[in-house]
Amino acid sequence: MSHLRLTFACGIYDRTDALRTGDVVVEDINLDFVAIGNPRDIFDRMGGKQEFDVAEFSCAEFISRMARGNCPFVALPVFPSRVFRHGYIYVNRKSGIHTPKDFENRRVGVALYTMTAAVWIRGHLAHQYGVDLSTIHWVEGAINHAGRHGEPSAPPLLQSVRIEHDAQGRSLSELLAAHEIDVLVGTQHPNPHPDIAPLFPDARAVEREFYLKTKIFPIMHLVVIRRDVYERNPGVADSLYRGFVDAKKLALERMHKGHPFMLPWVHDDIHEVDEVFGGDPYAYGIEANRPTLEALVRYLAEQHFIPRAMPIEDLFVPGAKELR
Repeated sequence: MSHLRLTFACGIYDRTDALRTGDVVVEDINLDFVAIGNPRDIFDRMGGKQEFDVAEFSCAEFISRMARGNCPFVALPVFPSRVFRHGYIYVNRKSGIHTPKDFENRRVGVALYTMTAAVWIRGHLAHQYGVDLSTIHWVEGAINHAGRHGEPSAPPLLQSVRIEHDAQGRSLSELLAAHEIDVLVGTQHPNPHPDIAPLFPDARAVEREFYLKTKIFPIMHLVVIRRDVYERNPGVADSLYRGFVDAKKLALERMHKGHPFMLPWVHDDIHEVDEVFGGDPYAYGIEANRPTLEALVRYLAEQHFIPRAMPIEDLFVPGAKELR
C-alpha cells in the first residue's frame, strides 16, 4: 500500500497524543491530526458533511446508522473516550428526589437525548435501579450555556419520546436551579448553585462497585473511517489500529514513569487503576470490551435507536487478528 495522506479529527487525549506529535507514526499513512476540543463539533462535521477521512465519533450515532444500513462509515474497535456516568446525575434539593426510582414522572434535563452518555445513563437507571423510563418527561438543551447542544444528524428514533426545549433557550443548569426541571443528566457538571446536588455524593465508589460487578466501563466514542476511503484502501484499518494501540501503549508507559498530570495523588490513582483495570483502563479490540459493547447495543435496542440488538462483531471492520 502506497503512503496515503489522511485527515484524522480527534480531541486531545493522552492515549492518542503521540499520533498528533509524531512520536508514533502510522505505517504507510501520513496522518494529518486535526485537534478539535469539542467532540460535538467533530460529530456534527463528520456526520453531516463527512468532512474528515477518519474521526472520533459518537458510539450511539454510529451504531444507529449501521443498523439502518447504507452507513457512510466503518468503525475500528478503538475507544478514545470512556466515562463512568453516575457522577453526572444532579438533582434539585427541593425536588424530594433521593433515589433513581424517584425520577419516574419527573422532568429530566439532558443535553441531547440521542447522545451516548444519555443512552448509558438511561440504561443504568433501567437496569440497575428499575426506573420506568417511559414515565419521564425529557427536556433538551445545552447544560451550561443558552441554546441547544450542537447540530446532530443522527437518525430519528424508531419510537417517539416526549422531548421538549425551553422556549427561552435557557441552559439546563439554569432550569435545574429554578426547579423547572427536577434532574439533570449529561456530560458536564452543572454550574454551582445551593439548590443543586449530585444524586450520588460518592459517585466514584458507586462507579467502582458497578465496574467490579459488571465489567462495564462505558464507551462514549469510537473511531470511524469514511467508507469510501476504507473501500479504496482496506489496509488502512489494520495500519490505523496498530497506530492507535502503539500510541496508547506509549501513554501508559509515560503515565507510570513520571508526573504528567497536575494531580497531587496521581500515584495512588495509578495504583487503583492498575488494581481495578489490570493496567489498561482503555482497552481496545472487541473481546476485551464485550460486556460494555453488548450492554450498549442492548440499551440502544431497548431505547428504540435500533430495531434489535446485533452481534458486536458486525459493528467493526474485519481485519487482522488483533482487530478481533
